[in-house]
Amino acid sequence: MQAPEFARARAAALATAAALGLPADDALVLHDSNKLTLRLLPCDVVARVAPAAHRIAGFETGLALRLAEAGCPVAALDPRSGPRVHERDGFDITLWTYYAPAGPAALSPADYAAALHRLHTGLRTLDVPAPHFTDRVAQARRLLADRDRTPALADADRELLGDTLRELSRTVAEHGGAEQLLHGEPHPGNLLATRSGPRFIDFETCCRGPVVFDVAHAPEEVGARYPAIDRDVLRACRILVLAMVTTWRWDRDDHLPDGQRLGTEWLARIRDAAHGVTNDPPLF
Repeated sequence: MQAPEFARARAAALATAAALGLPADDALVLHDSNKLTLRLLPCDVVARVAPAAHRIAGFETGLALRLAEAGCPVAALDPRSGPRVHERDGFDITLWTYYAPAGPAALSPADYAAALHRLHTGLRTLDVPAPHFTDRVAQARRLLADRDRTPALADADRELLGDTLRELSRTVAEHGGAEQLLHGEPHPGNLLATRSGPRFIDFETCCRGPVVFDVAHAPEEVGARYPAIDRDVLRACRILVLAMVTTWRWDRDDHLPDGQRLGTEWLARIRDAAHGVTNDPPLF
């Protein structure tokens, strides 16, 4: 978030906790992008703050509740605040349980794959409206077509990304297998290694499609342990996902640190793939 919006979002989170009787004198930033994620202290609650215009908090909260009821490995809402969206100063605020990290060594590739498979099993039972994964690809293609929003992207790279998105989205849609509800972005940044086991967070990117689209966001060694996945389709999908996140790095409004440096590195990987180079380094 930009500085003025950040300050308002932080103040809204602290005020919301205080109104619920939760002691909150400080807020540590856990993540800052299109929404702000804060650890409120000393009550030790995680606040997720999004502009109300995004209209995603209610969907995310409801989905997390249903997945928790189904026994899926997801982060829980904080029981002291109730399972609801709190509105304040133009923001939607949801309050979640804070999980002390267990350390990266606590989550092996096998554990990651098993947790993702459990999540997919639960998601398969839910019938909720969600965009198709190709809609997300289409968003990236529209960004490529908007030269005002991607002014630093060279024409040859723009063409490479456009061709990759178009061709590989068709490949995945035709050969990815049965479709279901997906997390949308179950990459390592959205999986907490906690003392109570792995827990997925951030369901705002939920979409429908074949499970290979989700598995493609995980590290390569995780995909190798996920059951019943077509490895050729998985490789194609990993390149598709890489093309999507590379496109977003060239958005003039992207605030990821070192975003264009990463975008340049990822373009080189996509170019290698287009020329038949078989190395498949992790996306994230």
